[in-house]
Amino acid sequence: MNFADIRLLQSVTQSPCVTITLPTHRTSPDNLQDRIRLKNLVVQASERLIKDYGQREIAHVLTHLNQLVEQIDDQANLDGLVLCVNHDMAQCFVVPFTVQERVVIDDTFYMRDLVYGLNRTINYWVVTLNENATRLFRGTNDVLVEQTAFGFPMTHTGPGGTTNLPDGIGIDRSNVRDEGHRTFFRAVDAGVHAAHRQEALPVVVVGVDRFVTFYHEVSDHASDIMATVRGSHDTSTAHQLAQVVWPTVQTHASQLITQALNELQVAVGGNRYVASVADVWRVAHEGRGQHLLVERAFVYPAHVDTSGMQVTAAIDATAPDVLDDAVDEIITQVMATGGQVTFVSPGDLQAYQHIALITRY
Repeated sequence: MNFADIRLLQSVTQSPCVTITLPTHRTSPDNLQDRIRLKNLVVQASERLIKDYGQREIAHVLTHLNQLVEQIDDQANLDGLVLCVNHDMAQCFVVPFTVQERVVIDDTFYMRDLVYGLNRTINYWVVTLNENATRLFRGTNDVLVEQTAFGFPMTHTGPGGTTNLPDGIGIDRSNVRDEGHRTFFRAVDAGVHAAHRQEALPVVVVGVDRFVTFYHEVSDHASDIMATVRGSHDTSTAHQLAQVVWPTVQTHASQLITQALNELQVAVGGNRYVASVADVWRVAHEGRGQHLLVERAFVYPAHVDTSGMQVTAAIDATAPDVLDDAVDEIITQVMATGGQVTFVSPGDLQAYQHIALITRY
């Protein structure tokens, strides 16, 4: 699941939309209970649907739901499972963060846990450089999913790739081969940048020294590269590659947190920041947010005034007039206006009421 999936699901309005979320387990024997608990939730959802809509009216939704459950591979579970079903669609998402066990039946899909979880994970692109199959993956924490978009996987079809190098007097075959690789990796760079335009995530480049050198040489988007991992991983599975890449991503993420906290101190000295949810909400919605820092576990149910510019704390997050979490709304707003978001550890921003925003001006 990614932010594009979230946006698509949030755009759906149809009655009924069934959302089932379930915390799951990655390994046996714990994952053996996941199937039983899921089927219990499906029974609960089915009974509610029949009661509220009638057997005939809801038959197609129930068929969608049961077929979807049968397709789930329990051995592929991560930390959470999300099922979204209505008359027109049936989708299952395996997510690397925990969710609450619940069944929600409404006119829209229930996205709160997903927005919270996805916002607080580390998301990134990984490109593995190889002549025969340069691959692109999207990473969420320690899970990689291969992408078949933006031209990937890519194969080097030029000289030195699937096309033979030319022969003849005066031809520098080595130079022709190198230029072929440069041309190929320019195309790879364009594909990675297309992915980055759709979802502006940092990029990890993986490959042997020679290919990595070529890629860095020709890349027009070096600022997007978060880290480089040296080595040949041409035949590595997504799981094997994740085991290699994830420690590097974690190290880089820790460095970014330190850098962000230092940046906040500089902004405080220049009086170019705001703190507390109320002030951060207002400034973010004014479009002045440059860099948001927020503690990873911080949640803030809130009342929003009629102008949409002021929020106050709410005691009951489930009340009908209460926004589930103002923090997630702030995150979305800052990102929508081109700002950056960094999650820090609980307590890092205690002096700022757990959230701070560096402003553009």
